[in-house]
Order: sequence, then C-alpha cells, then structure tokens
Amino acid sequence: MNTPKANGSEQSLPSTYVDGFHNKDNVLKMKYRPLGETGMNVSCISFGGSVVGGGYFSTNDDESIKVVQSAIQSGINFIDTAPWYGRSETVIGKALKNIPRNAYFISTKVCRYKPNVAEMFDFSAERTLRSVDESLQRLGLDYVDIIQVHDMEFAPSLDVVLNETLPALQKIKQSGKARFIGITGYPLGNFKKIIEHSAVKIDTILSYCHLSLNDSSLLDHIAYFEEHRIGVINASPISMGLLSNRGPPSWHPVTDDIKKACKEAAVYCESKGVNISKLAVYYTTSFSQVSTTLCGVASLDILEKNLLVVHEPLSQLELQTMQEVSDKYFKPLENKTWEGVEVNKYWKKLQSIQK
Repeated sequence: MNTPKANGSEQSLPSTYVDGFHNKDNVLKMKYRPLGETGMNVSCISFGGSVVGGGYFSTNDDESIKVVQSAIQSGINFIDTAPWYGRSETVIGKALKNIPRNAYFISTKVCRYKPNVAEMFDFSAERTLRSVDESLQRLGLDYVDIIQVHDMEFAPSLDVVLNETLPALQKIKQSGKARFIGITGYPLGNFKKIIEHSAVKIDTILSYCHLSLNDSSLLDHIAYFEEHRIGVINASPISMGLLSNRGPPSWHPVTDDIKKACKEAAVYCESKGVNISKLAVYYTTSFSQVSTTLCGVASLDILEKNLLVVHEPLSQLELQTMQEVSDKYFKPLENKTWEGVEVNKYWKKLQSIQK
C-alpha cells in the first residue's frame, strides 16, 4: 500500500476565515494546502456537491442546505458542483445565501448536462458560454473561483476541448465570471495531453477514484502536475460508494472483480469493528501532495464523521486493518480501473439512437 506523506501542517486562520461566522476551534484544527499557483489555500477535505443533487440516493434539500452551511462554518472552504449533479447547484445556491462570499472557494463545470444520452454532453463553445451563465444564476453568484471541463474523455475528440471548450472558458475568465480554469476526467493520461497542447493555461485538474485504497494510480502523476505548477483536486475517496457498507449505486461502471474485492474488504473491516469508509477518507486525505479531496456529504452525521477523520488519528486497530485489507483484497487485483467502460457504453447508446 502506498504510504501517505505527512499531512499539511496546521496553520493559523486562513484567508477565508470570517470572525463571527466560523467555528474558530474547528478552523484551527483543519489543514489547508496551496492549490497550485492559484493563491488559494484550500482545506484538505472539501465539499463535493454531487450527493446533495440526489444522484446517489434520495436527499432532503433542507438538510443538504444545513450540511453545506455547517461544512463551511467548520473550516471546509472549497465547494465543487456541476450542472450534471441534478439539483446540486440550486441547493448549494440556497445555502450560500447565508454564507459570506469570502468564506469559501467554489468550482463548477461545463459540458456535461442531462441524463438522456442525446443531451448528455456538449463541448461546443456556444453551449459552454451559456452554461456558465446558467450555473451562476442557479448558484446566485457573480463569479466562481474555478470553471472546469467536465469529463473531457466523452468529447468527440480532445481537439474539440482544445479548440472550442477551453478558448470559451478563457473568455469566461477574461469576463471575470471565473478566476481559474480546470479540467476533469477519469483517464489520467488525458490530463497530460491537454496540458501539453492547450493554448489556454490550465490551473487545476480534478481526478476521481484514482487515489483510494483500491486504486492509488494518481500518485504516479503527481510529479508531472507539480512540475507544471498545477493544483490537484482529488475526488471520491470511497470510490463512488465502493468503499462503504452501503455499496455502490446501480449505475456504477465498476468491473465485477473490483466490486467483489471492495465488498469483501468492507465485510472484513466490519468483522473487525472498523468502518471502511473512515479508513478510505483517512487514507486519501493524508497525502500532502494533493491539495484537497472532495467528499460527498448529505447529512450532518456523515459530515461530523469526516471532520473527525481529519482532526484525529486512526487507532492502531484501524491502521492495522487498513494495511490488511490493502494486502489481502486490493494488491492482488490485476486491473484497478474501469477506464473506457462508461465511454464505450455512451457512444454505443448515442449511435443507436442516431440510426
């Protein structure tokens, strides 16, 4: 198992601290790390907005609003969302009405939109420009800190991203509607291709499910991102539900062998009285080379548990169990990813409806 480097050191109050709004004790316990060259110091654990949109399971908007507000008050200062995440931008927008704008950084995305295949993706410049305005309206904001290309592997080709999407985002940046530009996706190799060929400066990358107990391949690319002074945002420490007692949602693209290993690991942890999701969050957030890890949270109880992972070290039993599940269930896996599964399925469906 890859061993995490030391956590980012505890700091004095960050620039996002607002006296009278924040829980000062919790903010002081939070660890903040620089996000590339953006000048933003972000909390090592951040708020992933996909869950509050209702895409994983049914959620209550009123509770979600309280969760967002409580997360920011507790020292989490980075929020990520997207039009693709159902009601997420709208719910987060309602929560932000009661949060000072200088208390958080926020990112959203373009290019991925509706569940039906025919309207799922649009990487065109025109749609990209319109999407940003729609997101700002839902969020109730004048600008976002980062605007990102969502899942660029689904574009007809990466040339479309380079020649249409990113130049449109540069216009958004110049207009003041976004401060920085990022790219996201599952295949790690695409990041390098875009970074090396883009005429538009890439400030951040967002990778998901590649820095977790079952797959830590993101670490192989960290040196490259550091060399190019690009901030690294990681997402889904529990691999979109794989590393949980609940298990993944039905739409998860995981292969059967990975799913089986994760389920057996969760059962093993449970037999030891250990929560596999806690181990997963601890493992992921412990790598200081990664600026922040997005965690989807839809309840105050889960939020509190995630904060405790950051605030307190694991017990000896938990550390031992984490090593054991890695050795027994994850190291033997020959293939640790499901790269290509979703993309192939998408293009087959799209082609079938276009005939």
